[in-house]
Amino acid sequence: MIKIMHRLMRVTGKYKGRIRASYITAFLKGIMMKVPLILCFICISMFMQGQMDKTKCIYLGIAALAGVLLQAIFEHASNVLQSAAGYMVFADLRLKLGDHLRKLPMGYFTEGNIGKISSVLSTDMVFIEENCMGVLSELVTFLISQGLMILMMFVMDIRLGLLSLLIVAVFIIIGNLMLKSTLEHSSIKQEASETLTEEVLDFAEGIGIIKSYNLLGEKSKKLTDEFQQSCKKSIDFEKAYSPWSRAQYLTFGVGTALVLAACAYLYNAGQISDIYMVGMALFLFDLFVSIKSYYGQMARLTVTDAGLDRIEEVFAAEELKDEGRKSLSDLSSDESSVPEIEYDNVSFGYTEKDVLKNVSFSVNKGQMTALVGPSGGGKSTIASLLARFWDIKNGRILVRGADIRDVSLGDLMDQISMVFQRVYLFQDTVYNNIAIGRPDATREEVEEAAKKARCYDFIMKLPEGFDTIIGEGGASLSGGEKQRISIARCILKDSPIVILDEATASVDADNERAIQEAISELCKDKTLLVIAHRLKTIRDADQILVVSDGKIIEQGDHASLMNENGTYAHMVLLQAS
Repeated sequence: MIKIMHRLMRVTGKYKGRIRASYITAFLKGIMMKVPLILCFICISMFMQGQMDKTKCIYLGIAALAGVLLQAIFEHASNVLQSAAGYMVFADLRLKLGDHLRKLPMGYFTEGNIGKISSVLSTDMVFIEENCMGVLSELVTFLISQGLMILMMFVMDIRLGLLSLLIVAVFIIIGNLMLKSTLEHSSIKQEASETLTEEVLDFAEGIGIIKSYNLLGEKSKKLTDEFQQSCKKSIDFEKAYSPWSRAQYLTFGVGTALVLAACAYLYNAGQISDIYMVGMALFLFDLFVSIKSYYGQMARLTVTDAGLDRIEEVFAAEELKDEGRKSLSDLSSDESSVPEIEYDNVSFGYTEKDVLKNVSFSVNKGQMTALVGPSGGGKSTIASLLARFWDIKNGRILVRGADIRDVSLGDLMDQISMVFQRVYLFQDTVYNNIAIGRPDATREEVEEAAKKARCYDFIMKLPEGFDTIIGEGGASLSGGEKQRISIARCILKDSPIVILDEATASVDADNERAIQEAISELCKDKTLLVIAHRLKTIRDADQILVVSDGKIIEQGDHASLMNENGTYAHMVLLQAS
């Protein structure tokens, strides 16, 4: 229990002082909780001894009222210090997680970790935030209250005190065994929750394919099976917890009966007074409530422990190193001897197997370089490595003569704009989706970028114009409209290097014309790296690289490659036919 509490404290960061201060208020609250009971015992004993008068009765009443009020004050202070701090802790932790995720290589997100991230954010953090951060001070309260009750037993009779202490020891033994059992099942329960989250995401993202191929029954069964499996693991958790919970209730009942029997025996033997017998009747049914409540929080804290494991696992994922200190804006790109982009014997693999093998080429400032070739050859990988979505295995990628690993990620991305076939728009206003390109841009600049991207007219036809909120992923817009908004982002950003995964590959003829016009605006005076699918669009490229099986097998402009009558010429003839 102490270990779990210590783990919770480790994530509190700058709010640790507030949490610790809440322990003090919890300590005082624990004392105040027993003050009315103790005063009641004093009052009864004074009545029985004939020592009570009006003044003493008033003083005791005022003291009892003060105890209740102080208890409420300390509880409020504890909640303000701890529960509020808990929400702030996890607000900061979510921001920290977001910062961590953006520094991870893209490979982390393609290796089945989306469900883990979603589960950590929507399940683990929420559970700990809502159920456990407010429990820490309560645990302190329970311990203090239990200590006071045991102390009162020793005041009445040392034998009653020892018996009470023995029963508390039995509670602790059962509680520790319960902790060991439920910790194991908590981990399994949370893993089942993660698997379920992955399956729900997979089902939701693929619903179009599932419906079009009439796989609702098959896929729904798989999803239903995951729900049932998650349900089973949750029930298994409760089954593992229940016997120990029953054992604690049994200990509570038997322990209370034993203390009452011992007290009655001592009273009949004349070894304790009738005053203490009455006091025993007052204290008896509150004697083990605190320790029972303490271990009643066990299930929450074991789930918390499993949740913390998963949170720490995500944070443990290795970030791309961002130790570069060079600034590309300080490096001149006007010298003809220094290419704007250069790949020098670059090798890379997502796993042990290399996807790219000793790739070398250079791109001068203002030039257009097209990457063509069969699917799976490595075109997109070449482009993604320039943006440092992953780090290369061997070789170097240079921008203006500087290794991109020696440049800060932020500075590198300031120099690069990217337009992909698959566009993602956020559930936000059209304006904000474009302004992502340059958040400090004025409204006039955003609107001008929209005009250049040929999306101003259709934006103005939306219900609220630029302030229209579009669906998640841009669901309320057509593919061509989404593509033009993404191009508007890049125009607004105005980076000198543009990576273009040919945006017109899967749109209709009307949208293709508008998108080509938008791309022409985007690419003015820029250095282009284009992944080409329609070969007619790259005939005027300064150089064309034919990529196959992770290697550049042909290189040159359109005319020279057609004269070679190799792979490129064959691809052109196939598309023409």
